[in-house]
Amino acid sequence: MMEIGFLVQEDGSPPTTLAAGSASGESGVSVLSVRFQGGAHFSATPQHHLIWFQMSPQARFACRIADQSLRHNQPSGSLAICPAGIDCVADTGEGVDALLVMIDPSRLALAAAEDSALAAQVVERFSGYDQALLDLGRTLALETSDNYPKGPLFWNEIASTFIDGLIARHTSGPQSRTRGMLGQDLLEQLKDYILAHLEEPIEVATLANMAGRSPFHFSRVFTRSVGVTPHRYIVHLRLQRATELLREGRSGLAEVAACTGFADQSHLSRWVRRVHGVSLTQLAA
Repeated sequence: MMEIGFLVQEDGSPPTTLAAGSASGESGVSVLSVRFQGGAHFSATPQHHLIWFQMSPQARFACRIADQSLRHNQPSGSLAICPAGIDCVADTGEGVDALLVMIDPSRLALAAAEDSALAAQVVERFSGYDQALLDLGRTLALETSDNYPKGPLFWNEIASTFIDGLIARHTSGPQSRTRGMLGQDLLEQLKDYILAHLEEPIEVATLANMAGRSPFHFSRVFTRSVGVTPHRYIVHLRLQRATELLREGRSGLAEVAACTGFADQSHLSRWVRRVHGVSLTQLAA
């Protein structure tokens, strides 16, 4: 059972796991499909953003998210959202099937920054519908239960689309400008500078100077705002560009590595394997 909280059915035993896991790579998304017999209890303060899809016919739930409570019918196909760090409890006296999708907050923060939604906040939700997210979640669960027949790259693309949909339809901007956070305009300036100098060594001190901060303070603020360190963000942009060039097919592997700032083809290959879970040739296919 994945470590997301306390899950038990009526007799106090864990529910039956139908699918659980995540493909190799760094999608930041994992799934857990479970079947509860006779009743269900869930409680957690999740470290990941948690999206619960009701997969069985309508059931009556008593739910609590933070200090808000609700007793309601949860129809088949509906979703509930518990943001990371928020206390969540759900109980029903009926047997249910559920699909849980977990999102790493740092991965969501990076995607939000890329979508010009810096510091987007996932909105808690007792119930709602999102057919696109449901379909994507089902695809992820099916891939997991079948041991990823379409491969890690397919999983990562579906997971990325799921995160984008969550940001677009289930987040809000920060309630107030948080002190010690980057602004979107500054992030765009930093991104433009990195993209213009991909072939060259890029020092964090240079980016910190652009932001008017010390390297130490800049690194802390950047990581808090974007979800990754400045160094990792640079690698993220290098890898994005390398992927584009590989798929265009007009450059050799060594040339792609050189023009995107990787030390050599082997260095690029290691990062592709780590992030996407596939080889360079598979990525380029």
